[in-house]
Amino acid sequence: MAAAFVLRGVYRAQPALRSSSAELLWAPRRGHRLTPADDELYQRTRISLLQRESPHAMYIDSYSSRGFTVNGNRVLGPCALLPHSVVQWNVGSHQDITEESFSLFWMLVPRIEIVVVGTGDRTERLQAQVLRAMRQRGIAVEVQDTPNACATFNFLCHEGRVTGAALIPPPGGTALTVQAAE
Repeated sequence: MAAAFVLRGVYRAQPALRSSSAELLWAPRRGHRLTPADDELYQRTRISLLQRESPHAMYIDSYSSRGFTVNGNRVLGPCALLPHSVVQWNVGSHQDITEESFSLFWMLVPRIEIVVVGTGDRTERLQAQVLRAMRQRGIAVEVQDTPNACATFNFLCHEGRVTGAALIPPPGGTALTVQAAE
């Protein structure tokens, strides 16, 4: 007990002897600790549906070897996505893509800035004269495999760019389904 009085006297008498390590050991404490159950009960966040910034924009929800789901609508086979519509695209493979098959993209107003081309399960080269014709008309062309083309198209539409897509479904069992949160 005498030792306690001596230490208390030293502590009160000389503030310089106080150790900063004692301050480091002390940490502010909450009156209570939250458990995961408490967090769920008191701080619950619920999201019913995330709305898109532009409700009229086109978004590719899913794709398969048979076609695409665009804004909830099923499209079978190759398709061309325009800013406010979807049309069947009459091509069988990347070799069938010609200047004429791209003509619908340069006839539109407002002018499309970029066309994303999905060539199936692999990125394929398009004919040089087709790319040159699009460049002369001021339209950029991005050629990718179909899964990446779908993602690029969605990203560009989300940015608000005037974008078109020319998509050929990937063959085989390749598929992606995006489901909205409820």
